[in-house]
Amino acid sequence: MKNLFPKSFLAFIFLINIALHAQYTDVINSNKPGFSESPYSVGTGIYQFETGFFMKDTRIENSFSRPKSLGVDLLFRTSFFLEKLELNTQLTYQKDKDALNNISTSGLSNFTIGAKYLIFQPEYTDKTKEVRSWKRRKAFDFKRLIPSVAIYIGMNTDLVNDIYKTESITPKAGVLLQQNLTNEFNVISNVFYDKIGTDFSEISYIITATHNFRSRWSGFVEHQGILTENQNKLNFGTGVAYLFSKDFQINASARYLLEGNTSGFYGGFGASYRINKHKDSYKELDENGKEIKETPITRYNEQQKGGFFSRILNVFKKKEKNTGDRKRPTRERKSLTKKKKEGFFGLFKKKNKKEEKTSDRKRRKRTRKSDKKNKKEETDIEKLEREIKDLEKEIEKDNK
Repeated sequence: MKNLFPKSFLAFIFLINIALHAQYTDVINSNKPGFSESPYSVGTGIYQFETGFFMKDTRIENSFSRPKSLGVDLLFRTSFFLEKLELNTQLTYQKDKDALNNISTSGLSNFTIGAKYLIFQPEYTDKTKEVRSWKRRKAFDFKRLIPSVAIYIGMNTDLVNDIYKTESITPKAGVLLQQNLTNEFNVISNVFYDKIGTDFSEISYIITATHNFRSRWSGFVEHQGILTENQNKLNFGTGVAYLFSKDFQINASARYLLEGNTSGFYGGFGASYRINKHKDSYKELDENGKEIKETPITRYNEQQKGGFFSRILNVFKKKEKNTGDRKRPTRERKSLTKKKKEGFFGLFKKKNKKEEKTSDRKRRKRTRKSDKKNKKEETDIEKLEREIKDLEKEIEKDNK
C-alpha cells in the first residue's frame, strides 16, 4: 500500500485531461470557516493561506472527564500549470488535556497533502439579456440544480503525534460538489473516504449552505457526519466571514459536537490571505459579444496554451524573422564607433567642417551675384557703344 498510493497519486496528476478554464476570482475564495471544500481551484499564480485557532471543550456522559483541546490549523492552496487543478497541504497542531486523568499531549494531529481537479462545471442562462418578459427574467433557472463536480485525492502522512498515528501513509479520496442556486446562495456537498485500508478508516460527509448578505459579509450553516466502525461523530455549525480586502478575509464559527457518548462545544477564529500573482488569458470580443480571431490577444492566448517550451521557441522564431532588417542598426553602430575613435577633439573638427561648408556657400552666392552684376554692366556698355555708333553714322550723312 505504501508504494501503490504514491504511484497512483502521481499518475492522477500527470494523466488528467489538459483543459483550460478560469477558476480565478477577483476576490479571495476561501473554504474557511467551514469544514467543507469547494470544487473550484484558486487559479494559477495564487498562493493562499487559510488559518484558524480553535478550542474544543467536551464532556463524557456518566463521567467527570472533560477533555479539552486547543490548536491551530493551516491550509495552503495553490495552482501552478492548470486552472482546474489545485494542490493543497493541511496541517493541524493541537494540545489535548484531560484534567481528571492527568493526561496532556501536544503535537501534529493532521498532516495531509492532496490535489483536486474540476471535471465538470455547468453553464447558466444569463437572465439579464431577457428583456421581453419580466417573469422569465425573474424565473428560477433549473440548470442551477446541476452541481459543479471535482475529485480529490490525497495522502495522510505519518508525521503526527503518537496518538494519531496509523503506522503508515494512508490515502484519502473524495467527491466535491457545489450548486450555485443564486448569485448569493450556494450549497456545497462533500463525501470523503479517509485512511483507506487501515483499521481507522472512515467515511464522512459535509453539507454547507452559504449566503452572501452584502458585498463584504457572508454566513453559513453546516452539518458534518463521520462514520467509523467504533462510533459515529456528528457536528452542527454556523459562522460568519468578513472581507477586509479582495485578498484578506477574517472569520468566526461555533459548533455543537456529538461523538458517541461525548458532547461538547467547538469555537474557532481565523483569517485567510492570498498572494496574487495571477495573469489572465484575455479574449477580444466584437459588438455582438463574439470572439474576434487573429488578433494580438488571441496570439497571446495561443502562446499561453502552448506552455513554457513553446514560448521559448517563439522567441527564436521572432529573431529569425527580424534577421533581414539589420542594415540600419549596423550603420548606426559604425557612426558610434567613429565618434568613439575621434574622441573629444572630433567635436571641434565637425564644427570646423560645418563652418567651412557655410563659408563655401556664401562665397558661391557672392560670386553668382557679382557675375550677374558684371553681365548687366557689360550689356549696358554695349548698348551705349551701339547708340554712339549710330549717332556718328547719322552725323556723317548730314555733312554730306
